[in-house]
Amino acid sequence: MAAAAITTSRRVRAFKRWMKSKGVDFSDALQFHDCPLQGISIRALCDLTVGDVVATIPKLACLTVRNTGARDLIEASSLDGTLALSVAIMYERSLGQLSPWAPYFSVMPYQESLPLVWTSEEVDRLLCGTELHKTVKEDQALICEDWEESIQPLLEMESFQLDPTFFCVQDYFAAKTLIASRSFMIDDFHGSGMVPLADLFNHKTGAEDVHFTSVSSHSESDSEADIDQMNGDKYDDNDSDDSEIEISPLGMKSSGESSSELGDEPSAMEMIMVKDVKAGSEVYNTYGSLGNAALLHRYGFTEPNNPYDIVNIDMEIVLEWSSSLFSSRCTRARVSLWKKLGFSGCESQEESDYFEISFDGEPQIELRILLHIILLPEDTYYELDSAVSTCVNSVGELKEGKGMFLLKGITKPSNDMFMNKSVGDTLLSVANIRESLYGSNSLEDDIEALEKCCCVRDKKLYHSLALRISERRILQKLRSYAAEAAHLRIGKRTSARKKPKKT
Repeated sequence: MAAAAITTSRRVRAFKRWMKSKGVDFSDALQFHDCPLQGISIRALCDLTVGDVVATIPKLACLTVRNTGARDLIEASSLDGTLALSVAIMYERSLGQLSPWAPYFSVMPYQESLPLVWTSEEVDRLLCGTELHKTVKEDQALICEDWEESIQPLLEMESFQLDPTFFCVQDYFAAKTLIASRSFMIDDFHGSGMVPLADLFNHKTGAEDVHFTSVSSHSESDSEADIDQMNGDKYDDNDSDDSEIEISPLGMKSSGESSSELGDEPSAMEMIMVKDVKAGSEVYNTYGSLGNAALLHRYGFTEPNNPYDIVNIDMEIVLEWSSSLFSSRCTRARVSLWKKLGFSGCESQEESDYFEISFDGEPQIELRILLHIILLPEDTYYELDSAVSTCVNSVGELKEGKGMFLLKGITKPSNDMFMNKSVGDTLLSVANIRESLYGSNSLEDDIEALEKCCCVRDKKLYHSLALRISERRILQKLRSYAAEAAHLRIGKRTSARKKPKKT
């Protein structure tokens, strides 16, 4: 264990020296905390206050498609986006210590433990029933296709003579996990890239302490000559002492001329404090307002009691419920009318409708409207269908705003609209079908398993269980919502019928 601690300490010191050599200025108040099992995090050595600029990072220090030594290869292959950035990462890794980013790679893992790189067995076993199960399997298949179509042919280009041991499909998957979890949008010129230091700040939902910002949205100051010089520089990994670095009045470590002065426009990014942080506390960035499914998918972790959690109900589940009570012809007709009225669910990449259930268990109103239409009595349905045909424009589209009016005579829906006992009972049935996707283990079984699990040693199991539990608790809330909303709606109607007339 002592040897491991010395090794990690050395890699952090080497990374800090490398940053100084590349013009990355960072505050003395930032402490790099290196844990062998959890990686590097950033803590405050002293109190930090709103507005403090704790780091300035030149764009030339970032690993981008414009800066990489593989730029010519990428351009010759007409690659762009994450494909191009993946090639840049694999190429620079293939150079080993000759890469200008070698010390940066030393503080990064080979890959992040995203579901993307889990085995097929792990995906089926750990993600069964969750929002990610189908998505991850589709992602894995698409990435394999990308590698075969775009990466493998690069190895056959004799003019570049790439080392195939650094460009295999596993390397491509690994690069994709780093891009998904660590890359930032830099500007229009550089596109997305890997930003040293900025990607070491851990995420916390709704608790952003430091904000990453680009000084300029587009800079032509990063000339081809500047980039070529940067790629030609040799990194001197000497064991110089930090005391040799001049400390500016603002507490920023200076390492000579800033790359932001290379041209007329600034060419650097800044990390700025947006919240006061006490000494000893971790300094957090935020990746946005994301639910646990998105966090696990993109970054490999979950958060307890995440208020941005949702559960999706696929249209196929609604059709499965409907087919148990009505004919296929009837179901198709009711869904068609729902669409004619101008309603739709959310759309996935496969263009299949789905409906969101919020953290509080409230179903998307479009789902409630669909169930309401499916459950309409025959005469009411035909009356509504007939009314729709008289409210279309010259191209056969329903006139704007007519959908809700035809249904209820109003244009603004309320939370308890389209809720009655039948719709409530249907939501219960739909929730049960969705719940069945998790298999035979109950919610209580999952909670018990999570309590016995270590989030560090059993990271995959821990976070997959956390995702399952958060989703199943939302389904519990959906059941409560359905029963309660239907009951309240019935109570309002009963009260209205009993209300005495005014004299």
